[in-house]
Amino acid sequence: MNNHFEMDEFLLELLRSRSPTGVEREAADIVEKYVSSYADSVSRDVLGNRIATLGAGAKTLMLAGHMDEIGFIVSYIDENGFVFFETLGGHDNVMLPGRRVTIMTRNGYVYGVTGKRAVHLMDAKERKEVPEIYGVWIDIGAKSKKEAQSLVEIGDSVVYDTIVHKLSRTRCAARAFDDRAGCYCAFEALRRLAKLEKKPEFKVVSVATTQEEIGTRGALTSAYAVNPDVAIAIDVDHATDFPSCDKRRFGYIELGAGPVISRGPNINPKVFERLVECAKLAGIPYQVSAESRPTGTDARVIQMTRGGVATGLVGIPLRYMHTPAEVADLDDISNCVKLLEAFAISLKESDDFTF
Repeated sequence: MNNHFEMDEFLLELLRSRSPTGVEREAADIVEKYVSSYADSVSRDVLGNRIATLGAGAKTLMLAGHMDEIGFIVSYIDENGFVFFETLGGHDNVMLPGRRVTIMTRNGYVYGVTGKRAVHLMDAKERKEVPEIYGVWIDIGAKSKKEAQSLVEIGDSVVYDTIVHKLSRTRCAARAFDDRAGCYCAFEALRRLAKLEKKPEFKVVSVATTQEEIGTRGALTSAYAVNPDVAIAIDVDHATDFPSCDKRRFGYIELGAGPVISRGPNINPKVFERLVECAKLAGIPYQVSAESRPTGTDARVIQMTRGGVATGLVGIPLRYMHTPAEVADLDDISNCVKLLEAFAISLKESDDFTF
């Protein structure tokens, strides 16, 4: 199968960008490039969030998708020029060895591979063990510490070096669907709303948030600044339609069956009901997930901003989250955009989301 894409160029550029948590500049620049032509204003803050505004309604809807991804940070260079690292965000250590990586330095990219002892050099017990982070290193081809230090500095960020692969007509594998897909949806919905002859009654503010992977930090500050009346966080959600996943423990979410509307204490019940209503009226396929506790998404902190925000959470089904090869369905992403657009249009200044 060829690797030609029928994919929005904005989404494709976001997926190709290298933007580990805390160093989101590449994705942020892409957001600014695409939104500046249709948003009324685009701003940035000291955490690196990108904030685009449409309209001037008395009430505000915030659409938030984080643009950071998991990665690594250089922590030590040994005498032989091998580079050691700490993780940025949550990783499965089983995935670490044998990966191509890109180190983002002040002078450009440095390429390397993650190494560990080959299986032939392990005893039977070691072969069964998950590697410790300090037992894996990055080999950049340097012959000495001095040579490595001329290329890489302590504190440089690292991401997996992968490309976007087409798997089938609508399904693709990429390094950072989490959460470039949600970020794309927040701004593509804004673009479509900007093209409408009759604009939404609510002012709509789309935010590409930073540092979600280490504690939803960008959402915390941007939500305080935006001060929304209603907010939707857009993130990925675990698809569970693969072998070995116990549906009794994790529920059932299917790739290609539509965006996931979350329900639980982190979610305003009236926002949930409105999202479902909008999906039904527009004929948008959707799924529902139960969230029994504060979610690990931007919705967690947005809900508790200032005096509280009526918050919803829409997820894009994703297989193999936090790996170098996450798999998503483009139809789910498209339907997520449609749902956000329908929700924004439905809002009236008289709406009351207290309960």
